[in-house]
Amino acid sequence: MDDILLADTIERYIKGEMNDSEKTYFEEMRQKNPELDQQVVEQIFFLAELNKYSSLKNFKHSIHETVSKLVDEGLITKNSLRGTAKIIYLWNKHKRTIAVAASIAGIVSIFSASTISFFSNNKNNNIKPLVEKIKEQDDKYKKLEKEIGKLNTNSITPKIVKPRLESKFRATGFLIDANNNFIVTNAHVLNEAPHQLVIENSKGEQFKAISVYVNTDNDLAIIKVIDEDFKRLPAPPYSIRKGHTDLGEQIYTLGFPKQEIVYGEGYVSAKNGYNMDSVYCQLSTSVNEGNSGSPVINKRGEVIGIISSRETNAEGVVFAVKSSNVYNAIEEVRKNKEYEKIRITSNPSLKGTERVGQIKKVEDYIFMIKGN
Repeated sequence: MDDILLADTIERYIKGEMNDSEKTYFEEMRQKNPELDQQVVEQIFFLAELNKYSSLKNFKHSIHETVSKLVDEGLITKNSLRGTAKIIYLWNKHKRTIAVAASIAGIVSIFSASTISFFSNNKNNNIKPLVEKIKEQDDKYKKLEKEIGKLNTNSITPKIVKPRLESKFRATGFLIDANNNFIVTNAHVLNEAPHQLVIENSKGEQFKAISVYVNTDNDLAIIKVIDEDFKRLPAPPYSIRKGHTDLGEQIYTLGFPKQEIVYGEGYVSAKNGYNMDSVYCQLSTSVNEGNSGSPVINKRGEVIGIISSRETNAEGVVFAVKSSNVYNAIEEVRKNKEYEKIRITSNPSLKGTERVGQIKKVEDYIFMIKGN
């Protein structure tokens, strides 16, 4: 470790400029290394002496300025010194400075004499023990320098915490294209977020998103995640069904009616929605506010619909946008050259997997939609 760097490290420790981690590590090194501890003690003493000398010098300088000012103003007179008196005056004035210089010269002389004596007493110039000792200490200092450097790096590179969006509503969406990060939800969901839009995963991590398609006639919307911190997922394990729904087909849903993902199950109770609206199908299941945009999945791992609304006058009656409408939405999005590469998984990997296993594969692709 460079002597100057070591001295600087010790000085930072003495002045209290180290953070808690650095200070703790340095004090442990002092306990393990007596030579380092001795250098710290000597540095403390040396700095204390310098401070005392500086204070005394400033005090004397202040007195001299005051005397000079009084002489100039004629308030006091100052007799010139003659002969040996002048020498005594100069000695008294500068003896401390001379003493410090003499001390330094003495230390250099002693070191030089010791070095000459060492080489004189070793006619064969056998300095191997000394070289090994110096190398050993140098390795220790380098290790200390490296550890302190790590602590400095950690202390000046704080982890950046992204601000969280506190939204006025919560809904659900699910990923349809993992390569380009496109998510399907309801159009009425985006009406609640005209200014800012984020998605949130089951771990509570939020990511910025933008709207790329909204169709209020079939209550469908497609959003794109644009946050650089969003980690790309593998292709979704489910596919989107193009054909019609089957009456009595067993289904399940995954969504965010509360702060954690919630599972629900049921069946297709009618092929069309309210007033025979062919955009929707009717489900017999239980959903709550926040389930809007949840995927409706059958046992083969196909998304056959997207939860849109529920019948307030009838318990357990829910309407879902038929999945075939998603393909129409994608064709509209592809007209924008920026998004023409959007793709949907054609072969689900959930087929033949029991329900619990399907849920474990699917839940990472379901997101909370928030905004304001």
